[in-house]
Amino acid sequence: MKSGELRVPTAIAVTSADLALSAQDERTVPAVVLRDLDKRPLDHALAELHGLVEQHGHLVVVGSQATPAAVTQRLHTLRSLLESDRIALFRPALPPLGIAVLARQLRQLASCDLSPGVLASAGRLLTHYIHAGAVLGSVAKLDRVPVGLKAHAKSWVPGSQFAVVAHPQPQLVRVGPEATLSGPEFSTSMLVAKGQLQSEWTGTLAKAWGAHGLRETPLPAESAQWWGTGRIIEFCSYLGDLSVLYQLVTSVRQSTCHWCGIDVIGDRCVFCSATPPGEEPPAPRPSGTATPLTQTTALDRFPQ
Repeated sequence: MKSGELRVPTAIAVTSADLALSAQDERTVPAVVLRDLDKRPLDHALAELHGLVEQHGHLVVVGSQATPAAVTQRLHTLRSLLESDRIALFRPALPPLGIAVLARQLRQLASCDLSPGVLASAGRLLTHYIHAGAVLGSVAKLDRVPVGLKAHAKSWVPGSQFAVVAHPQPQLVRVGPEATLSGPEFSTSMLVAKGQLQSEWTGTLAKAWGAHGLRETPLPAESAQWWGTGRIIEFCSYLGDLSVLYQLVTSVRQSTCHWCGIDVIGDRCVFCSATPPGEEPPAPRPSGTATPLTQTTALDRFPQ
């Protein structure tokens, strides 16, 4: 970039408007909403993506695994037609509210002096610090988290509610006075999205997890499919402070992708999907261990 040239932030896109959360601070860049990709003419959608890449240089599309298959297929088709390594498609195993939170974190970081490759690959790092779950009126159709036979049976009892954590470690308990869920070991904020269920238990959970802020937002349209029911209150605990997010990302060693030459963090380039040649994947962390956020040890949670 030439001296004095205005920097245009890398574009962070979502596949529906309800995944574009309101700005966390004044620096948060707006989300690009790719509306109705599977319903619009192909050439119109192609022109939109081409324009975004030309304007911003790089585009990171954050989507849910509950996004309709036709939308996902259209995204891959558009990327192939553009023959572009400047479009990253990122669909982590987070519930829809967690996806919306992650997209907003990337929008916060887009205002910083991070290269497109580092910003895009930061999404994989930040997922480790998101605790996402829901209070459900039934687990009969829940297939994202292991559900025992007793829980399935109890879900048919009128008035039963279940508290579920889908990420980072699956948990499921029946809501009651003694019900508890393991949460983050660092300070977070909490976001709640209410569907067709009434419960005050999320407030109890926020206190138990030590959340220093509890806000509400509309429930994403994809949440009912993801959780298998519309009787739901989705919640997400996350890091909201930009300085903490920036410290996490910049504490991880950067490398250069051997294929496309872009700077990245982690073991895979999110733009061209190349991995370092001859590099073995790291051993998994033992279950139940945790890394204090106060230490710059994101390296332990993010493969190099």
